[in-house]
Amino acid sequence: MSISEKMKGFAKTSSWIRKMFEEGARMKAVHGAENVYDFSLGNPDAPPPAKYNDVIGKIVKDTSPGVHSYMPNGGYPWVREVIAARMSTEQQVQVSHGDMLMTCGAAGGLNIVMKSLLNPGDEVIILAPYFVEYVFYTDNHGGKAKVVHTDSAFNLDFEAISAAINKKTKAIIINSPNNPCGQIYSAEALKELGGLLAQKSTDLNTTIYMISDEPYRKIIFDGNEVPSIFTAYRNSIVLSSYSKDLSLPGERIGYLAVHPEITDKKEMLDALTLANRILGFVNAPALMQRVVAELQDVSVDNSIYARRKELICSILTEAGFSFTPPKGAFYVFPQTPVKDDVHFAAILQEERILAVPGTGFGSPGHVRIAFCVPDETISASAESFKRAMAKAKAL
Repeated sequence: MSISEKMKGFAKTSSWIRKMFEEGARMKAVHGAENVYDFSLGNPDAPPPAKYNDVIGKIVKDTSPGVHSYMPNGGYPWVREVIAARMSTEQQVQVSHGDMLMTCGAAGGLNIVMKSLLNPGDEVIILAPYFVEYVFYTDNHGGKAKVVHTDSAFNLDFEAISAAINKKTKAIIINSPNNPCGQIYSAEALKELGGLLAQKSTDLNTTIYMISDEPYRKIIFDGNEVPSIFTAYRNSIVLSSYSKDLSLPGERIGYLAVHPEITDKKEMLDALTLANRILGFVNAPALMQRVVAELQDVSVDNSIYARRKELICSILTEAGFSFTPPKGAFYVFPQTPVKDDVHFAAILQEERILAVPGTGFGSPGHVRIAFCVPDETISASAESFKRAMAKAKAL
């Protein structure tokens, strides 16, 4: 075969969601889409805010000279300025446009950060359960992902994190609210983590970075809040996108910001800007930069996801599942009633339910249920969840 052995291995590791998608297409063709309960994809389905349609319609009609030209690789300075103003409030630290870059989504941002930070063999701590692409993004740039598990409620395990840090440790990735479990790390936990990283950096005579991936920051429930990363740790980088809070995942528009007092700030920003160019992104899409600049005060109707969260949690509770209620994002990550989560996912499929095994997120013994689906799909799945649980308990 002509493709690399590494890519063949990666294809197997990343195949769970793809398998569910393919199985879903087959099942829907056989049973009818309305009779299949597909919770496999984290594809936001709430409509973009109404203001989005007005703004993009206006901007598309702009025929000013140079409107489609190259801009600085970090993005339009005036766009970064308006985003920095909002981030200053969110992060409780004064952020300027010079601390920021516009990126091709959070994924593009993570890749330019990895490109800028990693030497061959450097390690990046990834907290399980984790978004599987973190492993690949780290490998893309010569690094090695080091998986550390959170506790039974998906909170930070500081003893495990401390034990994982060594001279090769370059960064830790935080994803809060978390995909796949919906956990939000508290301000106290983040400050403790920041203190641990600062002490370890001193002890090892290095700099360990905290990288916060925050695309679900505005998808939160029950009065929870997403704390500031910048107040927790100086050597931190925040990344996000508009995929979830504006329901624009296909537009690939995001941003990153470094802490205003990050070590070697100028050198870091120069590296990030160069990485944005040489990785082939060149710059974030010009049209969408101009669009999101006018949408800093709006987001999707979060009550849609809040209502669905309550609905799916009620159904799972009634069916006898054990789970930590999600504080944010649009996933719930229940324990499987049998040890083999892949086997249980197959039992769910027998009942026309599609969910992704926790093995795909580094946490066997769970399944991820994405509730960014119509209310009718969630409601109609109730008896199927009960039957699947009864089958599993009968084994």
